[in-house]
Amino acid sequence: MAGRLFRPNAAEWTSSGGQRVWAVAPHPDDEAIGCGGALIRHAQAGDQVCIVCVTDGRRSRALGLSPDLMAVRREAETRASARALGVSRVEWLGLPEGEWVEEQLHARLESLYEQFPPHLIYAPSRIDFHPEHGRTARGLAAFLRAAIFTDPPPHIRIYPVQVPLTPLLANLVVPVARVKAELAAALNAYVTQSDNLARAMRQRRYAARLYRRPGLVEEFWEMTAKQYVHLHSGTVETWATGAFRGLRHRAFTDPLAYLRGWPERKRLARVFRSF
Repeated sequence: MAGRLFRPNAAEWTSSGGQRVWAVAPHPDDEAIGCGGALIRHAQAGDQVCIVCVTDGRRSRALGLSPDLMAVRREAETRASARALGVSRVEWLGLPEGEWVEEQLHARLESLYEQFPPHLIYAPSRIDFHPEHGRTARGLAAFLRAAIFTDPPPHIRIYPVQVPLTPLLANLVVPVARVKAELAAALNAYVTQSDNLARAMRQRRYAARLYRRPGLVEEFWEMTAKQYVHLHSGTVETWATGAFRGLRHRAFTDPLAYLRGWPERKRLARVFRSF
């Protein structure tokens, strides 16, 4: 029924190797949850992948850890997860969760670009409800708006973090069933965030059904840097983030994550097509 409702029409991922790839993660674990399978496939194809972890995740209340100890644990988990993904480079920016501004991220990304200019960026977006995800998207957009690129500007692939893009927005899919074991290992490295992991795999199973591919699938919204900047204009406060709902612990409520926010997804699709 979902396939008939959304009429999915998305291209399938390929890579010829030799690309430099950023995966910008608002929190430690967002990269594995949102695009872990794609990162594994990039690494296997010979692309150079860099995980850019923006915040230190200190506000998680898991396991009763103090904020400082939580930040230390989550950095260690990120590095362990990266090894499972086959990624050797992690840029731990370590901005204190909830206590940073977009200009700080802008400056850090400028510095990273000088060392490792990307051809492709996996990015969070405004199709979300978490304020840190929105702030990260704004900071990335500010960097892209102001950057003077020595190479052609990178392409952007928006990835979902619990909030499905759905075929209203997604235009690229990555089958990841053949890297399921590596993906599971990368997710399981995040011991402090174990509550999120089952939802991450469910979302990939739903995407496989929705996009009519076997096994597990990750969905992305690919666009130019200019389109990403345009899509993230305005302030976070003006974004309709409250329109969206993520997958939650009880699987029987998951269809609401696909249906809630439908009008806002349609509006953003129109904005994208008009630019």
